[in-house]
Amino acid sequence: MLSSEVVLSGRYRLDERVATGGMGDVWRASDLVLGRQVAVKVLLPALVSDPDFIARFRAEARIMAALRHPGIVQVYDCGEDDLPDGGRADYLVMEFVDGEPLSKRIEAAGRLDVSETMSIVAQAAHALNAAHRGGIVHRDVKPSNLLVQEDGTVVLVDFGVARSTNVTSITSTNAVPGTALYMAPEQAAGRPVSGATDIYALGAVAYCCLTGGPPFTGDNPLQVAVRHLDDEPPELPHEIPEAVRALVSRALAKDPLDRFSSGAAMAEAARTAVTGGEPPTAMASSVPLRDAGPGTRTDVPVGAAVAPAGRRRGRRGALVGAAATVLVAVTALVAALGATKNADAPAVKLPTTSPTVAPTGQVDVPAGNEQVTEDSARPNRPNAPSTSPSASGSATPSIQPSQTTTAPTPTATATTSAPTGGPTTATPSDPTTGPSTPTTPPVTDPEGPTNG
Repeated sequence: MLSSEVVLSGRYRLDERVATGGMGDVWRASDLVLGRQVAVKVLLPALVSDPDFIARFRAEARIMAALRHPGIVQVYDCGEDDLPDGGRADYLVMEFVDGEPLSKRIEAAGRLDVSETMSIVAQAAHALNAAHRGGIVHRDVKPSNLLVQEDGTVVLVDFGVARSTNVTSITSTNAVPGTALYMAPEQAAGRPVSGATDIYALGAVAYCCLTGGPPFTGDNPLQVAVRHLDDEPPELPHEIPEAVRALVSRALAKDPLDRFSSGAAMAEAARTAVTGGEPPTAMASSVPLRDAGPGTRTDVPVGAAVAPAGRRRGRRGALVGAAATVLVAVTALVAALGATKNADAPAVKLPTTSPTVAPTGQVDVPAGNEQVTEDSARPNRPNAPSTSPSASGSATPSIQPSQTTTAPTPTATATTSAPTGGPTTATPSDPTTGPSTPTTPPVTDPEGPTNG
């Protein structure tokens, strides 16, 4: 049994237990070599006895140590040590973040205002964007894993731990209680995950901030997971601005391809939502989406309207085909009528236009052993609007008579819009294990303030 004053590996003195969760205990500790305060997460004995888990855990710690971002807790070290009682301690050493878990903040306030919520979402989305560029999917984004510091800075914690425990399955032995409340449909179904999985979870966190509770609840994790798969969340309060409602709705889209294409795109939408910018679904702008792995995805329109997968796409294709048929018929009718008129009838001119597409930048994914760096200072609440490239275009033919005449002349106006091709997907690189036998623990999120 660990207690204060225990020194791990002759270096890390445990000073105070600050949190207990499904993975183990988090301690405020002192690094006796470098003379600094750190956070040490000591894993549960049940996890330590699994050699495969320990191997994954250490591999993830090495990957996380290469990430540098002010919104991501920094991993310093990991190790193991024999305890005086004959047991063994496997631990992770991280930056100590002096902040309040978002879960506690929501509990105390009931719900957060729109401005604070969008600030939290923007900062967390930027942190996720950096992680995804480095090939890391968090998989367990929830209020208790977001620490809010006194100045409003947000830090995302529990990265490598969430990934190593394979919490992608709600029936996993190591599943963390409360995770199902913010779990994406593909994750709940045991399908491969990607950065879009974290986008969904952050959307659920935003919903919780604005309403005081997660979008779906139930008597057990399996029941909640089914609701994530099949149900639409209750509408947000009507006083919530339309741009904010659109952001949350898009992040919570059932189909990963209908969500924001990247954390950066979601952060931009969060900033403009509170500064009078356009709703995130108003215009289409291609921002490349990269899976958190070797594969990449083709460009996904950032502003594409949210639509459930499958049947709604089929309906859309049928409507486009029908519209094309009607257009051909109208054109033929106009031509026939025009042929019967006198030679001095006014000419009908149908000019064509082409849409102009604003260029977008590409996001490079570094190699697994390459250090990922971003801003050197922690981001504060967004204060100014910024813009993202967009693409829009339409072809609206107009009728321009070449001369003035009193004779009646048939006219026609056709408006066409070139349909865009839907995005294609590449198989994500990180398959997960689907649910097998449901468990029935209470669906709660008992974790206190954590740092990793």
